[in-house]
Amino acid sequence: MQGSELSAAAPEAEVARVLQICNACRYCEGFCAVFPAMTRRLEFPPADAHYLANLCHNCGSCLHACQFAPPHEFSLNVPQAMARLRGRTYAEYAWPPAAAGLFARPWRFAFVAVCASLALFLLLLVLNGGAALAARRPGDFFAYFPHGQLVTVFGAVFGGVMLALAVGLRRFWCGISTGQALPPSRGAAGEAAAAVLTLKYLDGGHGEGCNETDDAFTLARRRFHHFTFYGFVLCFAATLAATGYHYLLGRVAPYALNSLPVLLGTLGGVLLVVGPAGLLWLNLRRHPQHGDPAQHSLDRSFTLLLLLSSLSGLVLLAARETAALTPLLVLHLALVLALFITLPYGKFAHGLYRAAALLKWSIEKRQPNRLGLGGE
Repeated sequence: MQGSELSAAAPEAEVARVLQICNACRYCEGFCAVFPAMTRRLEFPPADAHYLANLCHNCGSCLHACQFAPPHEFSLNVPQAMARLRGRTYAEYAWPPAAAGLFARPWRFAFVAVCASLALFLLLLVLNGGAALAARRPGDFFAYFPHGQLVTVFGAVFGGVMLALAVGLRRFWCGISTGQALPPSRGAAGEAAAAVLTLKYLDGGHGEGCNETDDAFTLARRRFHHFTFYGFVLCFAATLAATGYHYLLGRVAPYALNSLPVLLGTLGGVLLVVGPAGLLWLNLRRHPQHGDPAQHSLDRSFTLLLLLSSLSGLVLLAARETAALTPLLVLHLALVLALFITLPYGKFAHGLYRAAALLKWSIEKRQPNRLGLGGE
């Protein structure tokens, strides 16, 4: 059966078709974790298809190395088949299930989330007394929105987001582990964590990087992902530092520019501008056969919202002693809250599912290969 007859209607079936041919060829065995995991199987039911699709990092190396890639009659495109199935993974394991449709309308969802967040903070600003409150302590964000109020708003949203992500991740893990015993293996969690933290498989399997616009290798996507990931880490560390200042040291914001929370937040904010900007640039230039064009809106809406949230935070920091503080603060808080709201139903989900797939591979590779067909 031709690939074009299957891919649109049945992404699981298309992944199974592609991997059956790949399993007979084995030319790409050393590229990434997908291929040695593939050799442990003779068939690819939906559970295994979802697992391998999320183990794939869409580096593109196998597409450009494949002798059966389009225009061959087999029309093998591993990255695109995997990407299409990943899109179904996000919707299938979303929690609550009624929210699955949000993945199909990412721009609309992001727009509504931003507008609702803006309306909320404008309402709170009016209820709190408006910009006149700022005269008490220039540059003090809490003069507009009390600390407890922000903790309540963001804490409630964050709690809901974590619940949705945790339930979705658990459903995914149970789904890809159906009928399998995956006992904890010594070193498996550490290996998987190292693969996540270093983005090991964005090196193309040979250390030279991914393919983006053509068959040339580049480490740009790996580096921009690193900027983004560690920007998140630094901003989280800044939040923890500010929490410690407030509750443990009794030091109330605003903090000096050379204080630990501001330094960590500024560095994290810069990384969260460079990383998403670079990823957006790469996404706009990517070869049309890399990934699923139907998911470009999912990728770009999340990346743009993250970029705007980071950029608005840096502008707010620079202008916190000026008259522009009020609108900038409302805008920044609304963008950050909208980003939180969209996390479980946007591109962010791919990081968690990929980490789970990497953990399963780290456990699986330590178990005896009952087929004994090589690949490891």
